[in-house]
Amino acid sequence: MSLKNIVLGIAIIILTISVAIYGINLFYDRPEYSDFCAEFKTAEVIDTQERCEAIGGMWNADGISRKIDGSDVTGFCDRDHTCRIELENALEKYSRNVFLFALPLGIIVIAVGAFAFGLEAVGAGLMGGGVGIILYGVGAFWRFADDWLKFILSLIGLIAVIILAYWFNSKNWNIWKSKNFSKKKKFLRKKKQ
Repeated sequence: MSLKNIVLGIAIIILTISVAIYGINLFYDRPEYSDFCAEFKTAEVIDTQERCEAIGGMWNADGISRKIDGSDVTGFCDRDHTCRIELENALEKYSRNVFLFALPLGIIVIAVGAFAFGLEAVGAGLMGGGVGIILYGVGAFWRFADDWLKFILSLIGLIAVIILAYWFNSKNWNIWKSKNFSKKKKFLRKKKQ
């Protein structure tokens, strides 16, 4: 493989991954902090657990005494506690959906690169891009998945790629074998004449 083809393959990998990531982000909005936790415009000092919980916060009794408005207060209010949990739940759902879309998309791109393009730089570039798309999907969801799910997903992905590689290589072997065979037949016919 020439250096030009290697560079073209790398460019195709990068651009395939970029198209997939930006395409997903274009059509499926990622939850943002501001969607769940509004900025507090008030300068209200929250110095009691009751008031903190009333606004959806969580009181942290850290044992450190602070002077607030002339009173000794032990602890502080985490105002965004509840909305951060809601954000985290939304991020988990978003990441799972991105993963469930990116995994088959990556496998399809790998298959298209393996079977549809005879030009090695394009095929290899698309296959590398498919791997990158899978990594993007896995990376988005991995922190939320349990170990058993990570194991099963990794095992399924490994089996799928091994089957794809075996099928692609055996198909290429048969094509190569048949081409060489027909060349040998032609050569032998010429030799007999």
